Amino acid sequence: MAAEAAPLLAREDGTAEGSGRGGATWAQTLGNVVVSIVGTGVLGLPYAFRTAGWLAGSLGVAAAGCAVLYCMLLLVDCRNKLEEEESEEPSDVHYTYGDLGEKCFGRIGRCLTEVLIFLSQAGGSVAYLIFIAQNLNSMLPQFMSPDGFIFAILLPMQIALSFVRSLSSLSPFSIFADVCNVLAMAIVIKEDVRLFDHPFADRSAFNGLWAIPFSFGVALFCFEGFSMTLALEASMAERKKFRWVLSQAIVCIMFVYGCFGVCGYLAYGEATKDIITLNLPNSWSSSAVKVGLCIALAFTFPVMMHPIHEIFEARIRSSGCLPKLSHNAVAANWLALHSSRVAVVIVLAVVASSVPAFGSFISFVGSTVCALLAFVLPTAFHLSIVGSSMSLWRRLLDYGFLLFGLVFAGYGMFIAL
Repeated sequence: MAAEAAPLLAREDGTAEGSGRGGATWAQTLGNVVVSIVGTGVLGLPYAFRTAGWLAGSLGVAAAGCAVLYCMLLLVDCRNKLEEEESEEPSDVHYTYGDLGEKCFGRIGRCLTEVLIFLSQAGGSVAYLIFIAQNLNSMLPQFMSPDGFIFAILLPMQIALSFVRSLSSLSPFSIFADVCNVLAMAIVIKEDVRLFDHPFADRSAFNGLWAIPFSFGVALFCFEGFSMTLALEASMAERKKFRWVLSQAIVCIMFVYGCFGVCGYLAYGEATKDIITLNLPNSWSSSAVKVGLCIALAFTFPVMMHPIHEIFEARIRSSGCLPKLSHNAVAANWLALHSSRVAVVIVLAVVASSVPAFGSFISFVGSTVCALLAFVLPTAFHLSIVGSSMSLWRRLLDYGFLLFGLVFAGYGMFIAL
């Protein structure tokens, strides 16, 4: 979840926080990659395996991981090519995801990139609210409904936390949330092993062709850290090793995702819920993990919202309308910026309360926004920047990923509507 902790967009001066050349070792970068990618979406994987079948789900995770890795490396190729063409020293050049969009397609490219990152972060934020509310409801069903938890507890808390501007004070909760994720996965696997009798009995390996897009969308949502590729690569002291480090991390994550999805589905079968923690018994260990996850994610939510607030506040400042609305420009600026934060949190809470199912929602976000961010933009940037020097088969491969991303995003939108 460190992906949410670092701003994804360039600042007004054209640089990006965290984009400077760093001194991270390969081991630190490996940890950063894992923390950037692994989030709460992993707890929806067993349900995706139930929908698609254990074999189809495993292949979907492997395909999503390999495709995301390839496209992540395309972004690195793009920045390396641009740095080679710059007259300055490479160490002085700081290209972000948004910079690549502007370099290739002008202001429209930057705006499109910002919009997709905004929607991706908003989707993750809504998933947080749904996850917390449903887990609280599973422990306290007599207290109130999931929607009640969202509006009575989470909304006031997140409005208050939206005024916190120091991300460093909240970053420990991101690490704590990842620790709770690992503990939740461990408890689920322990329960899975305990429930194993004849694990493959009455468990489908393949549930039909139309179930594959759903599982692929969930798997793609689980690889949500691709927007941090350039920042992670720039943070390494030995940037030439980044490809090897990233490949190792993705392969390990694919293996863990596959094992976890299979174990969850084999244990609970058709009773597998879209959030696997809801299948856990009401033991002290399960409840402790649920509470830990809810607390950690509640305090990590403002970190997820940070890029969204940055986008809105940058637009408010650049509009130039604040001085015209009030003679006290400072007060008008403070009121407008904080009102925008409150309004965005309220809108996302309303969206979260209207989402019918966690699994369907993360599959929709994965198959639309994440597909555009992970496949379409990287290949479009790569073809624009590096295309003239590529071989024919590399161009065809890029066009294949570009076409697949567009078709998959269109299919996901069609199914949702």
